[in-house]
Amino acid sequence: MVKRESQSSDHLTGGSHRRIMTTKLATAIAAFFLLASIAVIIAIATVQVKQRTYLSPGLKYGIVLDAGSSRTTVYLYEWPAEKENNTGVVTQTTKCPVKGPGISEMNAEAWNSLKKCMEDITNVIPPHQHKSTPIFLGATAGMRLLHQKSEELSNAVLLAIQEYLRSLPFDFHNASIISGQEEGLYGWITVNYLMGNFLEKNIWNAWVHPHGARTVGSLDLGGASTQIAFTAPPDARGTDLIKVSLYGYEYNVYTHSFLCYGKNEAEKRVLAELVQQSSDWSHINHPCYPLDYNIAIPGDDIFGSECTKRNTPTHYTPEKTFTFFGQSDPAKCKTLVKSIFDLKSCQGKESCSFNGVYQPPVTGDFMAYAGFYYTAGALDIKGSNSLEKFNSTMWSFCSMDWKTLKKIYNITEKHLKSYCYSANYVHTILADGYKFNADNWEKLNFQKEVNKTSIAWSLGYMLAQSNMIPAEAKLLKLPISNSVFATLLFLFSALTIITLMFLIITLVRMFY
Repeated sequence: MVKRESQSSDHLTGGSHRRIMTTKLATAIAAFFLLASIAVIIAIATVQVKQRTYLSPGLKYGIVLDAGSSRTTVYLYEWPAEKENNTGVVTQTTKCPVKGPGISEMNAEAWNSLKKCMEDITNVIPPHQHKSTPIFLGATAGMRLLHQKSEELSNAVLLAIQEYLRSLPFDFHNASIISGQEEGLYGWITVNYLMGNFLEKNIWNAWVHPHGARTVGSLDLGGASTQIAFTAPPDARGTDLIKVSLYGYEYNVYTHSFLCYGKNEAEKRVLAELVQQSSDWSHINHPCYPLDYNIAIPGDDIFGSECTKRNTPTHYTPEKTFTFFGQSDPAKCKTLVKSIFDLKSCQGKESCSFNGVYQPPVTGDFMAYAGFYYTAGALDIKGSNSLEKFNSTMWSFCSMDWKTLKKIYNITEKHLKSYCYSANYVHTILADGYKFNADNWEKLNFQKEVNKTSIAWSLGYMLAQSNMIPAEAKLLKLPISNSVFATLLFLFSALTIITLMFLIITLVRMFY
């Protein structure tokens, strides 16, 4: 009996000893994993600090001159040297509108204003970055029309602007006339970039493609042309479809540009139509102009354009003046504006806009900017509204006489007289042309900018051009990427889970 008790006592003593040793070992291992986890946390914090200091000196700059039909605007963009899937993350830094007309009619005022803008831009960019900063000029519909009228003259204008841009301390790339299709595509890229449909930051502070993100259609209205662009359905076919790759993803985009359907050129076509209908050029009734308003317009301001020369009346001379008298007649104004669109060629066709142009049915949300926004803004119907509200507001505006309009609206007379026409133009091209209706009109959003950044094709152009600018992150001393940060965070999570599991298993074995 004594012997058995002794053996039992020895057994208990040995078990207690092993249990104590196991506890010490578990504690040591747990301490190791905790120390490792703390080390990973420190590494993550270090990465975050270094990453912030890394991005700041790695900024690149790019300058785009938007040479529109009515004026030129200079944009300065910047982006980190480390690109996301071959496309820079671009933001607008500075915007400088050039006073005076567009480059197709460049005068002394415009040249002086352009030089002042470029001086301001130069002062913003660090001197050591000047030589590596690319500069581009894209001329749009105004120069496209000038090129049609005189290729020699348009080439001379581009040569003069090229010589000036080459004299600046930047990396001159090109000064060219972009096509209407390109203008539409770049506008679509701008809209969706600003809406966050291409990139967003995840919880790890890394740029990723938004899950389930849908693109937004783009509607741009300039002085000489207008563009529509949106993601086309998979079965869409045609020359107006373009495949574009951004941030590692491909998009199939429908885009079409209508030359001579910009707000200013379309108004000239409306005036030309009235001249054609009138027998007395000294008194032409204009249903879109306000009652008690009249204006004498030189013939060359109407028929000196490539968009109206085919409508030039007989016995016309450029010196001839036409006098228009306002009528404030919304019904006749609508009929008049509608007459410059060929809508019959698309009757009965589901995939057709106007002038016989193929267009897939519009779907999803759309951003309407530039001339679309300014027209809706003047009537105080910007943002998203119903078709009924747009119609009623337009009808009310077009019914007012000149005295009432000037009393209610704080708008310069030059523009105020034409906003009834503009509203009818916007309604006609959107409702009768692109086939927006009461069901999807509220998906139209009339905006000027997003996140304090102008909606313009120039940003999309810069995004596309940034593909040609080499990323220099690999040349820097701290090549820390978001993938490294994510890896360290994963290791920390894994170590924490392993530590907890080990402690739980050890405790279970101790008591059982």
